[in-house]
Amino acid sequence: MKKENYTISVYTENNIGLLNRISAIFLKRHINLDSLTTSVSEIKDVFRFTIVVQITEDQVKKLVKQIEKQIEVIKAYYHKDDETIYQETALFKIASKLLFEERQIQNVIKENNAHIVTVTPEFFVIEKTGRRGEVEVLHEELKPYGLMQFVRSGRISVSKNKMHISNMLENFALAE
Repeated sequence: MKKENYTISVYTENNIGLLNRISAIFLKRHINLDSLTTSVSEIKDVFRFTIVVQITEDQVKKLVKQIEKQIEVIKAYYHKDDETIYQETALFKIASKLLFEERQIQNVIKENNAHIVTVTPEFFVIEKTGRRGEVEVLHEELKPYGLMQFVRSGRISVSKNKMHISNMLENFALAE
């Protein structure tokens, strides 16, 4: 079977140690995480892990079943890239003098649809939101100017289809 990118969305209670237990599931199977992001979800008191891996469909199905065995996990879903809308954000910190001495850097920023978010006498910071490939292109174009710092977020995504998690939780609350 062919390896593909999968985005796994895990809806959970917010409990200490859950991240460790979920990451152990991947560790036991020698699966590397390409990206991991956690945040609040659209549901009050429910948190969401967004995990990106490159594996086969059989592997992702088994992973989701294992993840759902964790007591605090409410539901887990997996999607292929074409089934989601996703983005990443990156910040690039560069010496301020280059903004004025190297005029080409302004063209690089503009051509990559990036934005300057702050300028100080010592440095300026560029923000780029887009797909990983777009962020990597900008990274390669800015490297010759000497990056002082670079950081990229993990993937954030929403599925194109309904995941029915809200309805499921509402029904659960009514049954109590």
